[in-house]
Amino acid sequence: MNRPRKTGEHQARKRFGQNFLVDHNIIEKIVSAIAPAPGQNLIEIGPGQGAITGPVLEKCPHLNVVELDRDLVPILQKKFQEYPDFHIHQGDALKTDFSQFYQEGKPLRIIGNLPYNISTPLMFHLLSFSGQIRDMYFMLQKEVVTRLAAAPRDKNYGRLSVMVQYYCRVQPLFQVPPSAFRPAPKVESAIVRLLPYPEPPYPADDLQLLSRLVRACFQQRRKTMRNTLKHMLEVEQLEQLDLDLTRRPETLSVEDFVHLSNQIGSLL
Repeated sequence: MNRPRKTGEHQARKRFGQNFLVDHNIIEKIVSAIAPAPGQNLIEIGPGQGAITGPVLEKCPHLNVVELDRDLVPILQKKFQEYPDFHIHQGDALKTDFSQFYQEGKPLRIIGNLPYNISTPLMFHLLSFSGQIRDMYFMLQKEVVTRLAAAPRDKNYGRLSVMVQYYCRVQPLFQVPPSAFRPAPKVESAIVRLLPYPEPPYPADDLQLLSRLVRACFQQRRKTMRNTLKHMLEVEQLEQLDLDLTRRPETLSVEDFVHLSNQIGSLL
C-alpha cells in the first residue's frame, strides 16, 4: 500500500537521482564518522531534506550546502532558519567552484549522499580542488566504493581506482541497506572516507598526460601495454620504456602508472 503523501512533503525526483535517507541509526553512524566540530569548514552536497544536515549543524553551526533542486531550498531554509551561518547555494555541484568556500587555515570538509548517476564525474571534479580539502565523506553505490578502493589485479580496479588513489587515501567505512532510504534504491550503498594527500606519494610531472594514459589503458584493459601504448609512441620509443610491455593495465599500481607517465612525458 502506498503511504499517503503529507501536505508540503517533497516527492523524490528520479531525474535528480534523489533517495532520501530516513534511517536514524544510519544517520547517527554517518555523523559519528564525520565527527563535525565547531569552527570547521563543512560543505554538504545534496542535502535533500536535511537528514544529515540537522545533526551536523548541531555540532558545527557553520555549514554551506549545495543543492540542485530549487523546490528543496525553501524547505531547508525554513527547517534550519535558527542557524544564521547555514547557507544554501542552489546549483549544480558539477559546475560549482568549491574553492569559493576555502578559508586560510580552514580546509574544506565535504560530505554528501551523491546521486548515483553523477557520482564518478563529481568525484573527478572535486579532485581538482584536492589541495584545499581536508577530507570527504560520501554515500555512494556500494560497487563504486569497491572500485575506489580496488587494488591492482582486482577485477574492480580501473581508471577511477587509479586516479582517486593518486590524490587520496581511500577508506571504505560501512554499508547502507536500501531500506535506509525513501524511496528505496535497487542497489546497496556504502560510506567512504577520502583523505587527500598533502602531496601525492608519487608525483606526476604532467597530470593531464597521466589522466590520458590511464583512460587509454582502461578503455582497452584486456590488451597488453604494447598494444595500448603504440597509439601514443613510436616503436623505438616503446623500447626505451622501463616496463614489461606484455603486462595488462590492471596489473599496474598507481606508482607504476605515474612512473610510466613521467617516462612517456620525457620521450614526447
